[in-house]
Amino acid sequence: MLKSEAAGKALKDEEKVADLKKNSDSGNVRLYFKDLGPQVGWTTVFLTEYAGPLFIYLIFYLRPSIIYSNPNAKYQQVTHFACACWVFHYAKRLLETVFVHRFSHATMPIRNIFKNSFYYWGFAAYVAYYNNHPLYTPPMFGSMQIYIGLFGFLFNELGNLSIHLALRDLRPAGSKVRKIPLPTSNPFTKLFNFVSCPNYSYEIGSWIFFSIMTQSLPAALFTFAGAYQMIIWALGKHRNYRKEFEKYPRSRRAIIPFFL
Repeated sequence: MLKSEAAGKALKDEEKVADLKKNSDSGNVRLYFKDLGPQVGWTTVFLTEYAGPLFIYLIFYLRPSIIYSNPNAKYQQVTHFACACWVFHYAKRLLETVFVHRFSHATMPIRNIFKNSFYYWGFAAYVAYYNNHPLYTPPMFGSMQIYIGLFGFLFNELGNLSIHLALRDLRPAGSKVRKIPLPTSNPFTKLFNFVSCPNYSYEIGSWIFFSIMTQSLPAALFTFAGAYQMIIWALGKHRNYRKEFEKYPRSRRAIIPFFL
């Protein structure tokens, strides 16, 4: 990684030394190099961290005789819904990684693949263990609570996908062009009128409704941990948008409309 200042930001790949000289008072440029260690592609990291939760959850769901030593366990209806939602979410993420996402950076430090996988794989096992347990009990308010949670989950998943498609269309393939995200004809993208990172808003919404549907403490903890991290990311991206684009909408919040 190269910097023009010791404590500054990394230089973009397309920046030229000649342009840096023009912006320098002395006409000289000093570059600082930082070794980021072994690198791995973003696509590889995403595929690894998302494939794990999908298969781990299915192991608990499909093989209760191995996990719980109870071959005669009978699942509640919500247990089937929860598994379907979980698999749908991570299958969507895998497909988005391959066909939708366009990354601004080619690689990241290889240590991230272990850190991210530990988070996703660990929570997958934690949530799956309780949601598929033979002693799991259905939500307190029965079918109404289950179907509200299921509908809310699917609604937010469609919203999340819609935002990812809109962001992909902002950046032509093979380029690093950055534009102000704006709503499209897709009604789910109207959230861009209120927040900078509606993909995170929808993502948090998905897991809130998943937690409502399952009435599961591990799912709620997973939701809280993910929301905390996404709020941090959203605030950072929101600040960068406002610095980068002079005409960026000032009424927008980072992730929660009118609030945050």
